[in-house]
Amino acid sequence: MSQHKHHPGCACGIDAHAHVVPENFPAYMGSKAPADWPAMAAAQACHRNVMISGKVYRTVSDRCWDTAKRIADLPEMGLALQVVSPMPELLSYWMQPADAQQLLRFLNDQIAGMVAESGGALAGLGAVPLQDIDLAIRELEYVVKVLGFPGVEIGSNINGEPIGAPKFDPFFEACEALGACVFVHAIRPAGMDRLVGPPALQQVLAYPGDVGLAAASVITSNLLPRRPKLRIAFSHGGGTLGLLLPRLQQGWGVFPALKEQVSEAPAEQARRLFYDTLVFDEHALRYLVQAFGPTQLLVGTDYPFNFHDRTPVQRIEAAGFDADTTALLVHGNAERFLARQKVTTP
Repeated sequence: MSQHKHHPGCACGIDAHAHVVPENFPAYMGSKAPADWPAMAAAQACHRNVMISGKVYRTVSDRCWDTAKRIADLPEMGLALQVVSPMPELLSYWMQPADAQQLLRFLNDQIAGMVAESGGALAGLGAVPLQDIDLAIRELEYVVKVLGFPGVEIGSNINGEPIGAPKFDPFFEACEALGACVFVHAIRPAGMDRLVGPPALQQVLAYPGDVGLAAASVITSNLLPRRPKLRIAFSHGGGTLGLLLPRLQQGWGVFPALKEQVSEAPAEQARRLFYDTLVFDEHALRYLVQAFGPTQLLVGTDYPFNFHDRTPVQRIEAAGFDADTTALLVHGNAERFLARQKVTTP
């Protein structure tokens, strides 16, 4: 009996949040490799261990690098296209800029290879060394102009600095000028010292907190009023932003200093950002559509890690939206975010 749970209909979803880990990492080109230069070690069948600083960072399956296996999984998830980006820990903001750039160039080329062999089923988001703005802009130009990617993935903070910090503005200016979209993923989040429990709570609880603060920093720094053509999306449903936003909007009306700092109402700015649907709950999805608007959410899964949404399109369909809203969430909004023509399926 078939295990396919998706009802008969088009598998036309676009997953904007899925990750790649290469089968092997390159040898360091230089005299002495950084201590945290990643390496791969064998694990059980079809899995490998990502080693960072001599410790196992994560055990990953071959779906991280095996394009054929990845593509075979898409139809059951209701997907026609998956947008792949590096596992966030590989963004390497803590390395020396030239070292990070060397690693990220390898990752960007690996992703380009997967996209090329996917027959149109994959698209790529590149990675850039944001600890050095000039280098980051150069790598951005490479991934957009040479590799043809629609944009890049960046972390929610860069070595503790929020993405709304003024120092990153030249990078966002370059993204806007190139028409590159930006996908913001949680990385090395704040608040780990406040959690009680195993390390997995970093992904479960601390990631959404950091994404929410990153999105708030974009609003309070007026990034979109200043860069109105920038397309920027936040992972994990925008994290905590959905519940922080009413407080931010209220505070904007109460505190003169906040009104002076933030040039456009926070609630209006929030409806110009994009967010993925990776919240694992239909009620939460309905709330986010109400808060951010039906035009701003796009599918995200975190495939192929264990903690991923295996039924993203079915979850949207189960949330009870009208047909137009469902179509926007399943593929229309992602097409706009990626500046892509409508995906057609036979």
